[in-house]
Amino acid sequence: MPVKVSVVVPVYNPGAHIEECVASLLRQSMPPDAYEVIFVDDGSTDGTGERLDELAAADPRVRVFHQENSGWSGRPRNVGIAAARGTYVMFVDNDDHLGDEALERMYAYGTAQDADVVVGKMAGRGRGVPVELFRRNHPRATVANAPLIDSLTPHKMFRRAFLDATGLRFPEGRRRLEDHVFVTEAYLRAGNVAVLGDYVCYYHVRRDDSSNAGFQRIDPVGYFKNLREALDVVERYTEPGPPRDRLFRRWLRVEMVERMRGRRLLDLPPDHRRELFTQMHEVVVERFGPGVAAGLQPTQQVVAALIAADRYDAVEEFAGWEAGIALTALPGRVEWEDGVLKVGFTAEYTLAGAPMTFSPGSSAPPLDGPPEDLAAAVEWVGADTVARFGEAGADLLLRERAGGAQYFQPVEAIRERVPVGDGDRFRLVLRARATVDPAGLAGAGLWDAVVRVKLGGWTKECRLGAAPGTDRPAPFAALSGGRTVLPYWTSPHACLALDVDRATRRVGLGTLTPDDADVTDGRLRVRLPLHVPDDGAEASLRLEAAGTRHDVPAVLSPHGPGAVLVADLPLDGRLRGGRWRLALGVPGPRFLPLPVALRVRAGGARVVRAPGRGPLRRRLRATALGRTAARLRARARARRG
Repeated sequence: MPVKVSVVVPVYNPGAHIEECVASLLRQSMPPDAYEVIFVDDGSTDGTGERLDELAAADPRVRVFHQENSGWSGRPRNVGIAAARGTYVMFVDNDDHLGDEALERMYAYGTAQDADVVVGKMAGRGRGVPVELFRRNHPRATVANAPLIDSLTPHKMFRRAFLDATGLRFPEGRRRLEDHVFVTEAYLRAGNVAVLGDYVCYYHVRRDDSSNAGFQRIDPVGYFKNLREALDVVERYTEPGPPRDRLFRRWLRVEMVERMRGRRLLDLPPDHRRELFTQMHEVVVERFGPGVAAGLQPTQQVVAALIAADRYDAVEEFAGWEAGIALTALPGRVEWEDGVLKVGFTAEYTLAGAPMTFSPGSSAPPLDGPPEDLAAAVEWVGADTVARFGEAGADLLLRERAGGAQYFQPVEAIRERVPVGDGDRFRLVLRARATVDPAGLAGAGLWDAVVRVKLGGWTKECRLGAAPGTDRPAPFAALSGGRTVLPYWTSPHACLALDVDRATRRVGLGTLTPDDADVTDGRLRVRLPLHVPDDGAEASLRLEAAGTRHDVPAVLSPHGPGAVLVADLPLDGRLRGGRWRLALGVPGPRFLPLPVALRVRAGGARVVRAPGRGPLRRRLRATALGRTAARLRARARARRG
């Protein structure tokens, strides 16, 4: 079979961090003869080269190239491009990994869309990744109709014929932002760019020791020299005007303004942050016209204007004010409705721990130069925030705790101005209700509910909580969309999370008593604290005793706030006399133990409490075990003595 995808991995002293990368590449769902993995060892000294040679000797998909250390990733990636035989080339870093179906999905999507570049959804473990770009699929994305420019890392799939026809290669040598130069030119010259947003293809991983190359402190002079090369690419392929300004805005916003805001600035050593500011000022004055900063959000415009005016002390003062701003999101009603979870919440910004308040004054005029002082900056930002409140929105994301994958949930929100005191000021509050459909959840795991708000130049997020201790919503677990979903409140912070297809004894079935069940004419009925959709759900019932097991079909139907399970018992002689433990079979397949049992006798069957489940029995068992353990320890001490 012709090679469809060549995966190129530049390698330099990753140590054990490369193992997860290797494992993810070798377990791809794409047929083994349809892709190859090219490791380019850039002079590793930690034994990785030998490890990769052993891997190549054992697996025909793997090829390894060795070279002297070149100082950065550009040359290793270019060596990989030259060696690639695939229709597409995919770049992966040695401390990151892929989703199991990444190559198969990205190749199929790129081929279907005739794409020169395929951008797969990203997730971050300990590091940030673009969010808005992956809100949905973009089959024909451009820098004008999608936020492509937010994603300039090279971890994408590129058509090899496109790279060869354009001569596109990475800048080489010891330098930064080589990926910005490469990816920006690819976006601007590609016939089509396809964005796959419904499956996490690439996992960016921050090492425990933060030794990833991208986390090392930058040299301001060298960094902004390399940044200018990315700007050169934009100038080469665009004309002066709003489209170019919009692209330049990305570097002003991300590489300059955001580095000068809040705690991100204040946590840097004073000499380093001042040197960064000096280099930023030079780039802004040299390269950016007024249209670049004009499209920023209000707070970003303030910082950009202060950078342009060379007012470092004012930037530092503004950062101190911004450092006190946070987002808070409190849950409202959390309840199941016909198989979907409705999550109500309110969200607003706080300043120094108290709700942020605003003046009802007139809207702010466009910012014409830097504000005179901090008070003027705060007043202008506040007025602009109030004026834009009608555009504010709240999102609810579910974020998988282990891997960082995150997905937007549908949200309906209303905006409310809440008067404070005598009414001369007010709060800006978003009241929202999200809909979580279990069928759309990406997989088993623990999923944290995260609220994200864009307002006033801030894009902030926080966990949904803490839920109040009194009257805290306590929805049942649910069987819906082929999944078992348990909403719960984390401890100790009481934030909303979902346990998907993992919980067994925590789903709330432990409250059942024999009074919740009965057997009539061989049919068992059990009322369960479990939500099911209006059209019910299929399940199974497991009966087990003394090594004998029977699984029988069961049906779950809505019953008040919960459900009722109905199953026909095999009372045709297959169930011998005695006590049979019961468990509910749910998708997975998994079985959830029930605290009730079935006692079978010649005259029929009845429901009783399951043996060994009562709190008194557990305490007696623990006490007996404790006494036995104490006797054994005493005997051991006596023998040693």
